[in-house]
Amino acid sequence: MKVKTNDLKKGTRILLRNGWYGTLKDNKKGNIRFAEVEGLYTELGSVYSHDIVEAQLPTDNTDNSGRWVEVEHTKSQLECLQMNRDLW
Repeated sequence: MKVKTNDLKKGTRILLRNGWYGTLKDNKKGNIRFAEVEGLYTELGSVYSHDIVEAQLPTDNTDNSGRWVEVEHTKSQLECLQMNRDLW
């Protein structure tokens, strides 16, 4: 099972590519999302959607409740990832 980055809602727990966790703070779609990231410090800021690798499904009364699933990126998000890799 996968979830699309554009379907992630405010309050969703996320795992970033660098291993840090966070919580989404917006309902936007696209290449950049606003999140509270728990890294060396807990900070609010923008994260690239392509850096979100897993998301925790909302807690409800289904079999998938609270389960971590892989995130599926859009073509535009994958192009942004490649551009970042080319630059750095």
